[in-house]
Amino acid sequence: MKTIYKSYMAAAMAVLTLATTSCIKEIDPQTNYVTTDQAASAPGSFDSFVSSITSSLNGQFTYGGSSYYPWDFGYPSFFLQRDVMGMDMAAESSGSEWYTTWYTCGTGLGPTYAICQLPWRYYYKWIKNCNIVISLAGAEPADEKKSGAGIAYAMRAMFYMDLARMYAPETYAKNKEAETVPIVTESTSEPANPRATNEAMWAFILADLDKAETLLADYKRDNVYTPDVSVVYGLKARAYLTMEDWANAEKYAKQAMEGYTMMTKEQYLSQKDGFNKPNDAWMFGLTFRSTDPNITDNDADSSWGSQMIIEVSASECGYSANYVGPKRIDAHLFSTIPATDFRRMCWIDPAVDDAIGNANPKTAEGAAAITTALSPYTDDPLGVYNTGYAVSARESVGCMPLKFRPKDGIHDNQYEAFTVAVPLMRVEEMKLIEAEAAGMQDVARGKALLEAFGKTRDANYEYGHHNEAYYNNSTSEFQNEVWWQRRVELWGEGFATFDIKRLQKGIIRSYEGTNHLDNYQWNSEKTPDWMNLCIVQSETNNNPACTNNPTPIAPKGNSPKFGF
Repeated sequence: MKTIYKSYMAAAMAVLTLATTSCIKEIDPQTNYVTTDQAASAPGSFDSFVSSITSSLNGQFTYGGSSYYPWDFGYPSFFLQRDVMGMDMAAESSGSEWYTTWYTCGTGLGPTYAICQLPWRYYYKWIKNCNIVISLAGAEPADEKKSGAGIAYAMRAMFYMDLARMYAPETYAKNKEAETVPIVTESTSEPANPRATNEAMWAFILADLDKAETLLADYKRDNVYTPDVSVVYGLKARAYLTMEDWANAEKYAKQAMEGYTMMTKEQYLSQKDGFNKPNDAWMFGLTFRSTDPNITDNDADSSWGSQMIIEVSASECGYSANYVGPKRIDAHLFSTIPATDFRRMCWIDPAVDDAIGNANPKTAEGAAAITTALSPYTDDPLGVYNTGYAVSARESVGCMPLKFRPKDGIHDNQYEAFTVAVPLMRVEEMKLIEAEAAGMQDVARGKALLEAFGKTRDANYEYGHHNEAYYNNSTSEFQNEVWWQRRVELWGEGFATFDIKRLQKGIIRSYEGTNHLDNYQWNSEKTPDWMNLCIVQSETNNNPACTNNPTPIAPKGNSPKFGF
């Protein structure tokens, strides 16, 4: 009998008559599969399927099949969806910002709306790619298929880890019985497939990682765009961190770090290569290619670079640079970064607005003043000024991000500027996991590791200066200090919501001097419900065993100002 790589999840991708103004391509669940014989008979099929696991992470219009949706550019888009749900990334506009649904707890988060299909469609397609490779490799892969199978197991674990953290209302450490998502493997065929509990899901994830560790033990990769055993160790560190298995989190973070070095100040702030090109700190990443539809179509506006790179004003393209304006760092978080911490230069100090004053860029004197004020941050000062004052409704450059730079410092050609790499795992993340895990076993040891990390960013750093004021005491002073480092170090890299849920934190958007949008300045003592994603209704209709999370309800109006 032929084994069918067909997930009943294809049914979830079929579009019903959803209450939305947009639609996506309908998929016939009866034909959306590949059989073992069909896949195996194609020349070079196994290697092609292995390659597709990572090459499909970005660059395609996976959700809608066209360039209509500027957030339809792959894995890094989920970084922004998750980060704007919290407090550390302030959206620019509730009307023209493409990530409004996630920032404002929009109705699109509900199960009857097409946008709710976005993670479902992406992640289960990626999982399907992994399942195909695992099935082709077999239970005992031949030598020539071991690395391919190892990559598939590692990536499948990463995808399910994301899904578990996005959909489970509580973490493994808080409630092992909380529901995550249905598990679909290479052998799943029954349409009735319940959501796996945290306990079952994380056991499955660790089992996949164990297999990946064995299969990738001797694998030598050509670049960071494919996972190797160090990435497997990093994924285990993430898993055990979430599970609060501190000893194993520390163990695997240490193993993951071997052979890598932290980014230097020069690398961090490079105006040509900053966070757009792999270096010795990058453990895993992806890259946008010049031939990707996300780059070639729609003036490259449906891409990561369009959303996060602001130094392309001369190209007259890019949502952050030329149409809506950039996603800014939360004003309060920025204010807590000392001037001696070089990471502060990843965002423009609001004091620069005072220095610019009423300078007119059309006069020689005004252009000179603007250039002087912004040159410490960018080699495109007048372009960045234009983004802040002419493009953005805020008419300011304060808190605008310069962490993610255009490729090779190109400002006038978005087709080249946006073909950047994006980090998916860095050694700095492992350093912070190690510190937190060590400190949860022995506070003194954790403090020492955290202080050593902090001093690489700020020579004056001393433990205890960043124990922020929060609504609740869900975590200790030590974990609050680690969290502050994570919020600054990993800003824009997709960890914000995961950490808020893991630490059971609330959010604070309403305070004196906030730069969050009016009517969305919300404070919450507990983790917001909108961080627990809903499963698209077509899935629960077709899978009778699948339950759902409640549709989140957005708060009304601004919250009273929190006093820091």
